[in-house]
Amino acid sequence: MLSPGGNADAMEIPCKSRSEPGHQALRRGRASLAGQVYLVTFTTHARRPLFADPVLAQVAARAMTRPEAWPDAELLAWVLMPDHWHGLVRLGVREALAKAIGRLKTNSSRQVRKAMPTPCAVWARAFHDHAVRSDEALLPAARYLIANPLRAGLAAGIGDYPYWDARWIGSPP
Repeated sequence: MLSPGGNADAMEIPCKSRSEPGHQALRRGRASLAGQVYLVTFTTHARRPLFADPVLAQVAARAMTRPEAWPDAELLAWVLMPDHWHGLVRLGVREALAKAIGRLKTNSSRQVRKAMPTPCAVWARAFHDHAVRSDEALLPAARYLIANPLRAGLAAGIGDYPYWDARWIGSPP
């Protein structure tokens, strides 16, 4: 079965069990701080390369970058890879990081599933976050994040990869 963009690879990997032991333990003791910037990473369910399909990647990217997706946080930089997402997120004062990321994953899943109905979850349940400790570390973190497609061999130059943006660097045409 082909996905909407014609990429059979995204559909060939079967769904795996939703049980992912240990993810709750990763969240214990974590705190969300208002105004703090976090480097956030989460993967697709079972690391399926759903977003190798350009149609699904465009749908997810649009859903994840809409202003409504970030009512109390600011998305500073992001990149959508075939099987995961990275973002630099500055928290606001009203909600915790887990709530902001949960809403982002839920809303983007809803849009992706409209484009390609699937019995599988779109995103894995957990996410990883790392607090960016200083303003001086923000730009290097953004550069590292958006260079992911280059390191993965998905593009020769960052301008060749369409699923990213960074407020300091500017996005491709």
